Amino acid sequence: MPSKFLSGSAPDAAPAPSPDGFRPSDEASGSDRPDATPRAASGATPSSPHVHAALTRSSSGNEDLRELESGLDSLQSDAERKHRVDWSRILLPVAALVVLVLVWQFYVSLGVKRRDLVPGPLDVAGQMGVLWSEGKLQEAMWTSLQRGLVGFLISVAIATPVGLLLAQVAPLRRAFGPLISGLQVLPSVAWVPAAIIWFGLTDATVYFVVFMGAIPSIINGLISGVDQIPPQFRRVGTVLGANRLQMALQVVLPAALPGYLGGLKQGWAFSWRSLMAAEIIAVGGTIGFGLGSLLDQGRALSDMTVVMSAILLILGVGILIELLVFAPIEKRLLRRRGLLAGSTR
Repeated sequence: MPSKFLSGSAPDAAPAPSPDGFRPSDEASGSDRPDATPRAASGATPSSPHVHAALTRSSSGNEDLRELESGLDSLQSDAERKHRVDWSRILLPVAALVVLVLVWQFYVSLGVKRRDLVPGPLDVAGQMGVLWSEGKLQEAMWTSLQRGLVGFLISVAIATPVGLLLAQVAPLRRAFGPLISGLQVLPSVAWVPAAIIWFGLTDATVYFVVFMGAIPSIINGLISGVDQIPPQFRRVGTVLGANRLQMALQVVLPAALPGYLGGLKQGWAFSWRSLMAAEIIAVGGTIGFGLGSLLDQGRALSDMTVVMSAILLILGVGILIELLVFAPIEKRLLRRRGLLAGSTR
């Protein structure tokens, strides 16, 4: 009858067996003694299946908890790292620059070469001050920067659609891929004589040489980035109904950004070197006065202070473009894709 199970005073109500072989009497007596532990039944041992399963669940839960805490700590440290200035990235390059200048000055002080052949850092700094006061430094830097940036942007506008087309259409890639690779390894200075004959001593000569130096590198970088896209991305675009143009602009190009950015960096380096080569060789006419022209002027005058000033300015502009333009873009791209953790950047 139900009353037998509901009434606690029924004499013939047998106690229900407890899990894992523990008796209620033991549990009750253990509640009166704080230091007492439940006694196992005669058939239960520490290695019983119930105890083993409980220990396994406990161990697995602790491991999952530790992994979760580790992930949260990592996210917190990444968030703190965004707002914390890493002074080592500033101090280490400055320290390296100071060491190089000291080594340079030490070599000059040894007197191995005449000062007119190997000027010291102070001599070069003084010459830069003279060029600045004369206005030549500002003119040369502005002319070269304007040419370099305009030529590079036009190269990007030309190379990006061509690169996407070659990456998407296999017959075109097989036909023109080797030619693009050959143009990339061809020294851009080889185009200067031909450009002078075609365009004369004008800015068109300089821009043509810049184009021929930058465009092949950007195209190959974009093709390399497209080749690294997982096939699932294209399948998702196809399932969502993207046409060829939408696939190229909204799926392929964003997914190929790492390789594309590498091609842009290499394209800028090639365009900057091509620009200097064109300015050194193509002098006169309506070309104007750039850093390459300043370098050639120092060579013509056998003035090593002018030559070293031009070399340091060309190097400095290249470093600044890398630090102020490409490095922040690359860092942001890596952070958005979760690839910045553990990076040395």
